[in-house]
Amino acid sequence: MFNGLFGWLSSDIGIDLGTANTLVYVKDQGIVLREPSVVAVQAGTNRVLAVGDEAKRMLGRTPANIVAVRPLKDGVIADFEVTEAMLRHFITKVHNRRVKARPRVVIAVPSGITEVEKRAVRESATHAGAREVYLIEEPMAELDEAIVQYMKRAYNLMVGERTAEEIKIKIGSAYPSEKETSVEVKGRDLVAGLPKTLMITSQEVREALLEPISTIVDSVRITLERCPPELSADLVDRGLVLAGGGALLRGFDKLLSEETGLPVHVAEDPLSAVAEGTGKCLNELKFLRQVASADRQWR
Repeated sequence: MFNGLFGWLSSDIGIDLGTANTLVYVKDQGIVLREPSVVAVQAGTNRVLAVGDEAKRMLGRTPANIVAVRPLKDGVIADFEVTEAMLRHFITKVHNRRVKARPRVVIAVPSGITEVEKRAVRESATHAGAREVYLIEEPMAELDEAIVQYMKRAYNLMVGERTAEEIKIKIGSAYPSEKETSVEVKGRDLVAGLPKTLMITSQEVREALLEPISTIVDSVRITLERCPPELSADLVDRGLVLAGGGALLRGFDKLLSEETGLPVHVAEDPLSAVAEGTGKCLNELKFLRQVASADRQWR
């Protein structure tokens, strides 16, 4: 009875649970929260000290007794307890701190995660306050990590994820441009152990991103090969739409169009597209229940 009452008082929400950022869509309100997927905890415990924007500001700048972590790594949950705490924080925050809010929740999760990981996401959301949880899959790339690894290989330079993200945003590209640019990078020399500054070019960053971009292109090709003829005809007419942060990478639409032979468009607001999609799914919960039921019967 109480679940029903609290559910009635709660708004259904959609969550784009990303490795870098989490967005929350509230039914009839739109996207109401957009914060980094970062949690600051006390070292040696899972005691949460800060979540989201406040926690991200602590990345790489905290004393030894405070650790700022991303509970999702490579698109999957690396720390279930901290993920649960993060979800609870976001769910209660969008419900104006009502700790008894019991919303129905649609969560976008990385495609290809295991059944064990799916169950962990469902349980984390349920423990965080959701009364019903539905998962929809989304592809995910880790572009920042590719830049971190390139800097290690090429220059023996350790850079943090914030620096890698800044490099990607400032000069990252997927396709050669007429004018190559460069940016100053600060990090720690892995040999000397001292701070070091150097310049890196957009061409080098493109090389660093080659592997994850090639993986994305190959995945798109495989998906197109499996499309029914009717859908293939629609794609020829309408083309592909890029969504998510990767869609903002310079020249990515041009590269994908060249590789597939199809028109490629970037979503109007690619960073919000997945969260907006979960919001649309909130209007199709009856269908999601049927899909979930059929999936359980199939297994």
